[in-house]
Amino acid sequence: MTGRRPPGRPGEGSGHGGAARGAAAPVVRPRPWSGDRGSVTAELALALPVVLVLLVLVLAVGSAVATRLACEEGARAAARAAALGEDDAAVRAAGAAGDGARVEVGRADGWVRVTVSRRVEVARWGTAWTVEATASAAVEP
Repeated sequence: MTGRRPPGRPGEGSGHGGAARGAAAPVVRPRPWSGDRGSVTAELALALPVVLVLLVLVLAVGSAVATRLACEEGARAAARAAALGEDDAAVRAAGAAGDGARVEVGRADGWVRVTVSRRVEVARWGTAWTVEATASAAVEP
């Protein structure tokens, strides 16, 4: 009995409906994803709008941050120009932070305060907010 299987196993010729001696019994496996056909397409159809909205939000926040940085740089440059004695037209030109930027200049007690603001629109949906930055400098003698 060494090296042999005990009698009575299917496929060994035991006479209990198995295959012939030495032949392998056919293996029937169920299809693992037979009921999930099209589920990836449905999940993509549900998730794609969410991904697109998140992408628009990321781009809008990126645009707002870039506009804020431009306003800060414009306010610093305008405050520096005003502190050196430039007239208001030159100060407004130095503080321009793109189209539609508004520059306000105030002088009091030997200090110059410049505020630069600009409107940021979100994907032309009518949603917008205003970004502003302020810089101050002492007037140079």
